[in-house]
Amino acid sequence: MVKAVVKTIALLIILFVMLYVGMNNGHTIDFQFPVAGSTDKSPIRAPAALIYFGMFAVGVLAGTILTVGGSGEKSSGGGKKSGGKDK
Repeated sequence: MVKAVVKTIALLIILFVMLYVGMNNGHTIDFQFPVAGSTDKSPIRAPAALIYFGMFAVGVLAGTILTVGGSGEKSSGGGKKSGGKDK
């Protein structure tokens, strides 16, 4: 129960920081990401806060995927081990 409350408070703090950044960065910027290819020639023009939110969302999704991992079965690792004296 306490763990869930702490996680919720941490999420609210992160959301507050994002709101604060959005309120203070309303100007339009050019976003260039040459690795993607298409933004090198024609950059994305959007408010700085929107680009910040997009990059944050990509990071959260990537972290969630890495944390959750695959949907395969977890091995218990508690298999029966043979002792030195089996008679």
